[in-house]
Amino acid sequence: MDIQLKGKRALVTGSSSGLGEAIAKMLADEGATVIIHGRDKDRAEKVANSILEKGGIAEVAIGDLSTDEGADQVAEAALKSGQIDILVNNAGATSHKSWGEATADDWLDIYNTNVVSYVRMIQRIVPQMKKLGWGRVIHIGGGLGIQPIKEQPHYNATLAARHNVSVSLARSLKETGITSNVVSPGAIINPMVEDWLKNAAPKFNWGTDMEEIKYRAVQDLIPNDTGRFGEPEEIAGTVLYLCSRFSDYISGSVIRVDGGTIRCL
Repeated sequence: MDIQLKGKRALVTGSSSGLGEAIAKMLADEGATVIIHGRDKDRAEKVANSILEKGGIAEVAIGDLSTDEGADQVAEAALKSGQIDILVNNAGATSHKSWGEATADDWLDIYNTNVVSYVRMIQRIVPQMKKLGWGRVIHIGGGLGIQPIKEQPHYNATLAARHNVSVSLARSLKETGITSNVVSPGAIINPMVEDWLKNAAPKFNWGTDMEEIKYRAVQDLIPNDTGRFGEPEEIAGTVLYLCSRFSDYISGSVIRVDGGTIRCL
């Protein structure tokens, strides 16, 4: 099936590792030119080279999106070789501080990193999409923005803000050919999560086998209809769909990919 990404150029922020890396690699596999972004040049180039070795097309843009100067650097590098058709806003940070621990400065810092950084890239990339008459803006959100928990309130709030920003952007892009949507992941397994599970297993009496640990952790912490953690490729696949020609009629939406963790209509 041709989803018509050949010739498209996609900037995926925070793609030098983790979920962003999985998204960038899947876009490249479908023929898109991907711009790998990160703050560490060596890590970003490693991802780009792995794509090039498979016959894909990849470039690198380095910069800290928490500053205007860093965002300028990333946008300039991304646009140097041509237009950007697809912007995937993925870069961000997490924090596990509680209400009693997170200071006002912590709130300001994570809002800048997780929300204003998205706005910076929208402001620098979307205007040239309007000239193209087609574009995709995809924001990575999260279930805690829909159903927040008592812990990490400042982080939860940034996810809700990402969702709000994306829908507002969709309204402003009416009849431009550009869509704006959110992909909202549930709990996704990765090496960092596996390390945390392994260390937490004795405290929660989850056993010693990693598969058993993962299953019991899901039951205790994130019960969902699939009974498991999600995989990065499952998020990437949803992003890929929203980038395709088959999603022209989807805008201002929040697509939950969480196994049914969030229970709302």
